[in-house]
Amino acid sequence: MKTFKIILLTSLILLQASCKQETNSLQQQNVCKGKLFIIGGGKRPDYMIKRLIKESGVDTSGYAIILPMASEEEDSAIYYGMKQFTDMGVNSVRSVNSTLVKEFPDSCLQLIRKASLIYISGGDQNRFMNIIEGTSVKETLLEVYCKGATIAGTSAGAAVMSHKMITGNEIKHPDYTGDYKSIEANNIELKNGLGFLDQTIIDQHFIRRRRLNRMIAVCLENPESTCIGIDESTALLIKGGIVEVVGESQVIVLKHVCAETKIVNGLLGGKNMDMSVYLPGDSIRIESSLRSEK
Repeated sequence: MKTFKIILLTSLILLQASCKQETNSLQQQNVCKGKLFIIGGGKRPDYMIKRLIKESGVDTSGYAIILPMASEEEDSAIYYGMKQFTDMGVNSVRSVNSTLVKEFPDSCLQLIRKASLIYISGGDQNRFMNIIEGTSVKETLLEVYCKGATIAGTSAGAAVMSHKMITGNEIKHPDYTGDYKSIEANNIELKNGLGFLDQTIIDQHFIRRRRLNRMIAVCLENPESTCIGIDESTALLIKGGIVEVVGESQVIVLKHVCAETKIVNGLLGGKNMDMSVYLPGDSIRIESSLRSEK
């Protein structure tokens, strides 16, 4: 009987430890205090930029910093990036130009660390990721996001937000036309992005450039991911597990619920895909897709 009590007590202790560990694990979920403002490209209405400024708090304290590395014309990207904020009365705006600094010295990283708002310009998402490769920029951005900074990006700056990034390249059709005329296997190229969002893949200019075929292919081949297509002049504001549509157009969300993908003659197929179309003001919950601090 005494042995049984010891075994029972030991089991209860182990169970409590397990529950405590699980609770701690749950408390660690979504601990990043920052916000994401992901813009689908195109024109940025004044009220959308005002909302970004308000959410970041840069209108009352701190400063914004422009990261123009996605653009081949970084000086122009800096100029127009700054202008959208100065036109709204935010005069404390700085920038980092990779054509001048190249190695991203600690002084540049400190500028990023102390910024209230980091804005990533449009251009080519591959260029951005290639330029920061081998530097501490990615880790620094994740650090400041988890500490409470607002990270914003438009077009290419939107594509880099997720862990898996759509590069814009088609493996089977390397000559870029802007049209995605098929839903084929092993065609849409993905690479690593910044990783603010896990299990989420972002596409931009979505409705205007008719990119649904591309996202269907990506969704079928990545059933663990939520695929989000953001139209032009539209943004997703992500904070505290809530995703809000801000702007003028729609956001499309695709999920491969069944997770059964078939390939016949190179063509992709799947059943029971879930698609939703969200309007400005709508909210979306993607808590499982939000990055947790490691």
